[in-house]
Amino acid sequence: MGTESAKPRILWNPPVFIGSGVIAAIFVFFGIFAPTTANATFSAVQSWIMTHVGWYYVMVVALFLIFVAYLAFSRFGLIKLGPDHSTPDYSYKSWFAMLFSAGMGIGLMFFGVAEPVMHYIAPPVGVGENFDAAREAMNITFFHWGLHAWAIYAVVALSLAYFAFRHNLPLTIRSSLYPLIGDRIYGPIGHTVDTFAVVGTLFGVATSLGFGVLQINSGLNALVGIDQSVWVQIALIVIITAIATVSVVLGLDGGIRRISELNLFLAVGLLIFVLIAGPTVYLLQSLVQNIGTYLSSIVSMTFNLYSYDPSTYGMQEGCVDCEPNTWLGGWTLFYWGWWIAWSPFVGMFIARVSRGRTIREFVTGVLLVPMGFTFMWMTFFGNTAIHLILMEGMTSLSDAVMADSSVALFQFFEALPFSTLASIVATILVVTFFVTSSDSGSLVVDIITSGGGDEDSPTWQRIFWCTLEGLIAIALLLAGGLGALQTASIASALPFSIVMLLMCWGLIRALRLEVVKRVSLESALNAPAAQGNWQQQLRRLVRQPSKDEVLTFIDTTATAAMTAVAAELEKQNITVKIERGDDGRVWLQTEHGDEMDFFYSVRPREYRPPSFVMRDVRKGRDEKLKFYQAEVHLREGGQDYDIYGWSKDQVISDILQQYERHWLFLDAVR
Repeated sequence: MGTESAKPRILWNPPVFIGSGVIAAIFVFFGIFAPTTANATFSAVQSWIMTHVGWYYVMVVALFLIFVAYLAFSRFGLIKLGPDHSTPDYSYKSWFAMLFSAGMGIGLMFFGVAEPVMHYIAPPVGVGENFDAAREAMNITFFHWGLHAWAIYAVVALSLAYFAFRHNLPLTIRSSLYPLIGDRIYGPIGHTVDTFAVVGTLFGVATSLGFGVLQINSGLNALVGIDQSVWVQIALIVIITAIATVSVVLGLDGGIRRISELNLFLAVGLLIFVLIAGPTVYLLQSLVQNIGTYLSSIVSMTFNLYSYDPSTYGMQEGCVDCEPNTWLGGWTLFYWGWWIAWSPFVGMFIARVSRGRTIREFVTGVLLVPMGFTFMWMTFFGNTAIHLILMEGMTSLSDAVMADSSVALFQFFEALPFSTLASIVATILVVTFFVTSSDSGSLVVDIITSGGGDEDSPTWQRIFWCTLEGLIAIALLLAGGLGALQTASIASALPFSIVMLLMCWGLIRALRLEVVKRVSLESALNAPAAQGNWQQQLRRLVRQPSKDEVLTFIDTTATAAMTAVAAELEKQNITVKIERGDDGRVWLQTEHGDEMDFFYSVRPREYRPPSFVMRDVRKGRDEKLKFYQAEVHLREGGQDYDIYGWSKDQVISDILQQYERHWLFLDAVR
């Protein structure tokens, strides 16, 4: 799976680009020019999915959570998402900021007050507006925004990061199927998988944009009296999509990372404000109890389809042709569909910023860190709103939320001090979340439709996808507003959920092969110990070689050793090649047909001298004191040992020992 050799650069993948673009364009025209028919179609689709395949959504999401938890706690957890010598590209602060902003930003702003209040007023089972309903409302909210959502993202992100960064495959969804179908990922099957991912991403992001623009409109109405109408919302989509386009043109580090960090700063500020301005002690108590209730009921809620509750599925006594209650489809199935539809976008984005982390570190970070912030957000906003209604009799808040959920946040701020300032900050935050969702989604779609290449694709492609996302959001608003947004997410998630199951299968197969190989390596001989007498070793340790010296060693001794081994392998009818990289590295690679190839590389690696050497503090002296090592790299990455100064025979011996380990691995997996 992948080699160190250079791959041809692909700027776009016509089948995926054109196919997904045409599907999205057809939907846009349908929603804009036949909104009534589109609305009726969406309602029928949602009803069918809820009635016939709701059980499937519940089952697959449970499997995804079990799968990522197993990977984190198993022996696979120590495997890196990248070569063994790789380090993370981003600090924890930047990593968390981008996870949070891309993952759930707009949703938290829209549902932070609305969802707990709506479950409190109208729970799925039982009577609302009492203490039991309040506790259950927060439990349901935690369930929808907890481990399951981030497990869905983690499945896609893990698979993409593993195959792209560890096996050098393209950063696209199709690469995760390599263990199952091999090179056929580059054919029609791979094109179809990537097209599903692009379409799902477009609808998932458009759903978030739809929620965001509804809330921005409500915020502007509360602040300056701008009317709440579809045409105002369309104008807002156009304006903010233009801002997002500028951000996506700037790229990941230039625009998206900085806006993500601004989002996190504003969100933390707003969270602290609500904690202080609200019933502080009650909120802290509620947070602890909410987490405990969530953890104690997670298994039963995970598999709950309300099958034994008559009112939920329209089986009331004396009712013959009752329609099922829409609570499950409007809430749990909508969320599961939304997260799945969003997973190509969020998963690829998380993968892109998670290179160099271990699987255990990745799963722990992705599942627990953003979820902890989400739980605080939902508790501080949701429990404060329920406290205002239940304890202080503020029924106007519940009436406003049930009438229009997009106004919930701003009605909520009316009951707190500095309401105007809080509403301004919230509106700005929704706008910046809108921008990060749109530009991140556009960047990810652009990567997929560019064949998994780097971020240097033509600017017009990024602009095209950013514009198309805005048009889809407009079409959804014209075709039925919130109902259409929900249906789009649920329906687009259905085909991609099947792809995700295949991704799990392919990832576990690849990880098992890697573990078997590691066991084989550990059981084989170590690198040759006879590297000259101890005085020579000590002199080599203290006198650190320069870059030119290491390059000369690679060009002469290491290359000569590889050439000798290659000549002998060719006598045994084994295809072998030796190549050199621009950075001075040289590698030997054998080909074994359908079985995994052997790869052995020696490359120069830069180091800084230890502190006791750094006695000269003159400007630029540290650069002159840098030294280099000739390190061995295998397919898995750097092996953390230096062969500079070895003789030709010793290098040959090392190559043969690594090749022997490779054969042990092949024997173990046959």
